[in-house]
Amino acid sequence: MDSSTAARLLQLNRKFYDRFGDSFSATRRRLQPGVKKILETIREDESVLDLGCGNGNFLRELAGRGHKAPLLGVDFSLPLLREAESAPGVEFQEVDLTKLSVVRDQLSAISHQSLITNYWSLITCFATMHHIPSHEIRLEILKTVKKLLKPDGKFILSNWQFLNSEKLRARIQPWSRVGLSDADVDEGDYLLDWRSGGEGLRYAHQFSAGELSRLAEQAGFEIEASFLSDGENGRLGLYQVCMQG
Repeated sequence: MDSSTAARLLQLNRKFYDRFGDSFSATRRRLQPGVKKILETIREDESVLDLGCGNGNFLRELAGRGHKAPLLGVDFSLPLLREAESAPGVEFQEVDLTKLSVVRDQLSAISHQSLITNYWSLITCFATMHHIPSHEIRLEILKTVKKLLKPDGKFILSNWQFLNSEKLRARIQPWSRVGLSDADVDEGDYLLDWRSGGEGLRYAHQFSAGELSRLAEQAGFEIEASFLSDGENGRLGLYQVCMQG
């Protein structure tokens, strides 16, 4: 995928979440089963950076459990961040993940005393990476994540497996609706419609387990665990737990 196409897809999703952020948030009031499973593994003394935090429900739940270490959520969607900021004990920032390497030191500065690069005990990225187009941009994000982690830190991400649902497959739209063609995008890239609070379009990528593992390994991670969860069939979310390599 060339850089101009990637930029168009990123702008498409930005416009989507600017317009439908509130109605999207209304459909995300409960934590997914896979996220709940991850929650039970997090110690109260582990600092957590949540990339693509959305409305902040994940960090809100951690804070509500009396979490002792810093919690930071970042997202590019202001409608979602406005709702997230109601979570006590959590800090939120507007951050475009495609610019993560540029703001890396700013995120490290959440450390109480110093600008320690390898600061975070845990970095999470739930249901977000599938909205990032092009292998190059995704790889740059993961390389930056690695630099933000402590030497023994973990990176946990999940990605939407919408092709595992007949209902969601029915939402796939032709690329011509946004002036693109199949030749412009990568294998696994799809245009999906949205039907709540009006009609919208957004870009999403369907990762295979192998593709996601190769991406993590290219960034220098080792895969500790991988599992499917979420949705009525328990197969709508692909989770991976990554360790510093």
